Amino acid sequence: MGNDDHRRRKTPCGFCMAVFKWIPVLFITAVIAWSYYAYVVELCIRNSQNRISMIFMLLFYHLFLTLFMWSYWRTIMTSVGRIPDQWRIPDEEVSRLFRADSPDTQKRILNNFARDLPVTNRTMNGSVRFCEKCKIIKPDRAHHCSVCSCCVLKMDHHCPWVNNCVNFYNYKYFVLFLGYALVYCLYVAFTSLHDFVEFWKVGAGQLNASGMGRFHILFLFFIAIMFAISLVSLFGYHIYLVLVNRTTLESFRAPIFRVGGPDKNGYNLGRYANFCEVFGDDWQYWFLPVFSSRGDGYSYPTSSDQSRVSTTSPVQRYDAMGDTAASRLDGNPTDKLIGASPLDNTNHHHNQSPHQVRSTSVQPTQLLQVQPPSPFRDELNERQEQLANGQSLNCITAAARSRPGECGVNGAAVYIDMIGDHPLKGADPAKVSPCPPNGDLPV
Repeated sequence: MGNDDHRRRKTPCGFCMAVFKWIPVLFITAVIAWSYYAYVVELCIRNSQNRISMIFMLLFYHLFLTLFMWSYWRTIMTSVGRIPDQWRIPDEEVSRLFRADSPDTQKRILNNFARDLPVTNRTMNGSVRFCEKCKIIKPDRAHHCSVCSCCVLKMDHHCPWVNNCVNFYNYKYFVLFLGYALVYCLYVAFTSLHDFVEFWKVGAGQLNASGMGRFHILFLFFIAIMFAISLVSLFGYHIYLVLVNRTTLESFRAPIFRVGGPDKNGYNLGRYANFCEVFGDDWQYWFLPVFSSRGDGYSYPTSSDQSRVSTTSPVQRYDAMGDTAASRLDGNPTDKLIGASPLDNTNHHHNQSPHQVRSTSVQPTQLLQVQPPSPFRDELNERQEQLANGQSLNCITAAARSRPGECGVNGAAVYIDMIGDHPLKGADPAKVSPCPPNGDLPV
């Protein structure tokens, strides 16, 4: 739980709300306790005539009940976790962010702070996602829960029946809880079907159970069928979400990626890989409520990562993706601000022609000769004469004059910082390509 929720609990109203949240859990627990009495005592012990069938019925009943209650308890008691401090923005930066006079300034501050964090999700305007209540950069697939009063990793939804958020740490337990609850209800309904039919076929007096015991068996069948009908749709829906690697929130609103924009299938790695991301690689732990999910909850492989890997094995393909911080972070940095700064021409070699472009694949001393177009040959001859006389040059050509601003300030060559939000400092001019004759930036 978050700090705000902890402070609310100290007040009488907050304490009452905390108790009120446990009412659905207490209701489910009471129904399970009553079903245990109705099945074990009334149906098996008091009404069963065959002792061998009774032993097998009780054996499988307690097996399914144990798995059901174990998964339910782990879903309830597993904490939503706490976002590390490295995702938290300092107070002075938060004040600066709130005082920003434009969305572009806020976007620049957030992008600059998150430049070393493995985040690929963005807002509609291309900015890094920021939680104003928790004062943190939201990790991918994380959302703020107003009930838990904190940001939750891979939040699926807040379930009142477990009084907890279904998230990265307990999603496997939640799916197992739904599955074993469905199996439990179907088993109870199937094994009590015979006595239910006998109740209506030959009359209540033909049952061995007496008094209220007959009605316990009757209502046991009805309640088991009712819960089974509601669980089959919910369990089937979450199995579908597991196979497409999507949360409930993402099914209603597609996540927005830095490269590619909104995409509901952005995390879809294939059915088997999606299943293993939730249930793990070791099949021995798939159906046990023990934590075996892949990843750390902060970064996730994406479908674009998968397309880059040519391995055929789903497990190898998942592992070969490596660190996801370098996956969707690659490509065109559409949300990063681009800064341009003039370079000093004083350190340039005077024996270098302005039409010589440095090749990015050779040593700095090796030059790639580019034949200038015919309209510039006269100007080239003029510049060569200026070099011979020891005069200084600028890189403004006839084409560059027609498109001002592309060669930097006062005709100086420019460089672009494609990684961060600030101009590079102390860059070696010898490693930066000069402005080509057509006025375009070097590639």
